[in-house]
Amino acid sequence: MGRIIRTISADASVVASAIEARDIVGEIERIHKTSAVTTAALGRLAMATSLMGFGLKGKDDTITIRMNGNGPAGTILAVSDSYGNVKADIYNPVVEIPLNKYGKLDVAGAVGRDGILSVVKDLGLKEPYIGQVPIISGEIAEDITNYLATSEQVPSVCALGVLVNPDLTVNSAGGFIIEVLPFASEETIAVIEQNVKELQSVTKMLSQGITIEEIAMKVLNGLEPNVLDDFVVEYKCDCSRQRVEKALISIGKKDLQELSEDNEISVDCHFCGEKYVFTKEEIISLIK
Repeated sequence: MGRIIRTISADASVVASAIEARDIVGEIERIHKTSAVTTAALGRLAMATSLMGFGLKGKDDTITIRMNGNGPAGTILAVSDSYGNVKADIYNPVVEIPLNKYGKLDVAGAVGRDGILSVVKDLGLKEPYIGQVPIISGEIAEDITNYLATSEQVPSVCALGVLVNPDLTVNSAGGFIIEVLPFASEETIAVIEQNVKELQSVTKMLSQGITIEEIAMKVLNGLEPNVLDDFVVEYKCDCSRQRVEKALISIGKKDLQELSEDNEISVDCHFCGEKYVFTKEEIISLIK
């Protein structure tokens, strides 16, 4: 389980959402058997997606964020519902590269910087909303900030961090997104900039025992913040046998007939690893 705390300034001009997600990122490592740097990369993306999903209005709304910077990790993606529950996948879960020049996991080196960050919001309308921006850093938080400013015209600050233990388990994981609304005053913006400047990294704050509530309040310090929401979130895959059946039907009769030549087939969910086995008779039934 994880938690999202959302705070708002007294004049309602700034909203900050913060997440504690050690268990969620730990589940990502368990399911995908990621190396340290890919745990950090996919964990960061999952947390950002969870925070952005939490802001969706409809109960059935979803958001999918995909990044491919032509790095060795390949495509990474995460999907969140409107409650902040998230699932994630990565093309190449094991990447072994040197630490970056700061002696930290080289997330940008794993993700790459030559590619696109895309956001798909399914809001229950006829067509989903799709936004794309070039990847500018590969560190993910900066790319999310750039997306929000460029594609959604929302001045924002995003910070994300994952600390991985030597045995590849997750020590801490968290992050926040600050969104500044159009009517925010110059004084308010100056306060936010100063707060961000004075903050330590998210993982350092969590390692020092600073709670997610305290982080959510710290980022709006001086603006008389109040807590809007306090929600439990989790790594949650919504796959089912029925969904897999629909996916198989969608590939067409010809391909299903080829599959029916085998005694049974196995379909694995990329998000949770659940295995769905279909017998020859069941595939023939789907054809009919």
